[in-house]
Amino acid sequence: MPVAASGRPADLLFTGGPVLTMDPARTRATSLAVRDGRIVAVGHDEVRDLVGPATEVVDLRGRPLLPGFQDAHVHAVMGGVELNSVDLSGTTDVEEYRRRIRAYADAHPEREWITGGGWSMESFAGGTPTREVLDALVPDRPVMLSNRDHHGCWVNTRALRLAGVTRDTPDPADGRIERDPSGEPSGMLQEGAMNLVARHAPPVTAAERLAGLHTAQRLLHSLGVTAWQDAIVCGDDGYPDPSDAYLTAARDGSLTATVIGALWWARGRGEEQLTDLLDRRERLSHGRFRCTTVKIMQDGVAENFTAAMVAPYLDPCGYATANRGISFIDPEALRRHVTALDAHGFQVHFHALGDRAVREALDAVAAARAAGGHRDNRHHLAHLQVVHPDDIGRFRALGVTANLQMLWATHEPQMDELTIPFLGPERAARQYPFGDLLRAGTTFAAGSDWPVSSPDPLAAVHTGVTRTAYGEPGKPFYPEQCLDLTTALAAYTAGSAYVNHLDDTGTLRPGNRADLVVLDRDPYAGPAEEIGGTRVHLTYVDGRQVYAADDA
Repeated sequence: MPVAASGRPADLLFTGGPVLTMDPARTRATSLAVRDGRIVAVGHDEVRDLVGPATEVVDLRGRPLLPGFQDAHVHAVMGGVELNSVDLSGTTDVEEYRRRIRAYADAHPEREWITGGGWSMESFAGGTPTREVLDALVPDRPVMLSNRDHHGCWVNTRALRLAGVTRDTPDPADGRIERDPSGEPSGMLQEGAMNLVARHAPPVTAAERLAGLHTAQRLLHSLGVTAWQDAIVCGDDGYPDPSDAYLTAARDGSLTATVIGALWWARGRGEEQLTDLLDRRERLSHGRFRCTTVKIMQDGVAENFTAAMVAPYLDPCGYATANRGISFIDPEALRRHVTALDAHGFQVHFHALGDRAVREALDAVAAARAAGGHRDNRHHLAHLQVVHPDDIGRFRALGVTANLQMLWATHEPQMDELTIPFLGPERAARQYPFGDLLRAGTTFAAGSDWPVSSPDPLAAVHTGVTRTAYGEPGKPFYPEQCLDLTTALAAYTAGSAYVNHLDDTGTLRPGNRADLVVLDRDPYAGPAEEIGGTRVHLTYVDGRQVYAADDA
């Protein structure tokens, strides 16, 4: 008899294909039964004993069934809003950027500002576009377009003038105004300098945020994502706050995913903000939406030299500069803050991209452990572009999860032209050290950071396994750091479920929620080079179908 087969028949039965459980106790089965939104049996032919007159039977026809994917680092509402505005993603062609910007401006004459984003730094010399391109397209209205990593924005002359940004405006402590040879602002603002213009733009409305959430949720469900952690909620320092959209959708039932919100730690404030965070955790948690995490951005990104590094960046000739990037929070203060957050039961979600930022974040967790022992808060570090060898083993020792953005571990112009030359060969070889972290016993979660990069988990898994981009095989990016397929899939399922404290999801076992995805092919059955071509056919949340492909 199947496990948990007693009682009334199943509501839903999947059979006729591989059931990839992500459960080490039983890695594969061929049938799975669901009752009242939960898995009641996993097995083989015996599970069919649970079929009754009202049971819906899904013939997998050889297609694999997996736990629903969970994105442990995504900006879903922001991504949806961008899809509904000037969307420059999916291309690196400057002429296509021009076409889309002009088309959007022409189609929306009522818009006071033209906003959006998604452009790639590799499209422009040195990664920095100029205001003159935008001036020619939209001379009469301010334009502000975030790049795809959202650590910089492209603005026109009108936006700079409205914001009062001139050659005499100093760089803020947490950012940089790019300037032309004469010293005038060139139209590119890095990190905290973005807020010089952003604070003058009309805020995104509540209706636009809610529409963005619904757009994002449709997209993520179509990619098999059933839960996620939004990496900035209640934003400050120029970042938007999508919490009202989540709360509205949670209350009206339109939020079908489970979402953990990471409350933003304001860089300009100290521990006095803890009272606000505790209030928000209580006030903003409802139904499928819970704000139990705090996001701390400790550094920037390598391609604009703001990621915090142990050793200085190099100049174009290979000589050391005086720049080691930016630690947005003083390391000593960071240790105090994380200790306080840990004591109040918050999970801390770090943005740590450079090796110095990674070390500072790990030091902060170590301080919290020393002060209060181990609490089950499941702190995690996202991005991890460069990790110093001395810090690899500290993840396991401290119980810190590595939150991988696998899609970034590949050769592309932004990496090869704007990053590797300024890191040098030895440090460049430490980038995205997934294999080293795995061999050291690190727990993995996975996220996309969409809209920074594609939200497709299978594209990311492809890169995690091959260290190439799907469809652009080329030379693998430090192939000694490749992951095996099971580890990569587990990071996007069981690992992210662990980080999200969704312990009844992420694996297919009796008693767990029936958050499920059916793929169009078994990724284990073909060569690794074809993993990225796998597509989602069906997605279920709590046993209810939320997506079906046209050919499913």
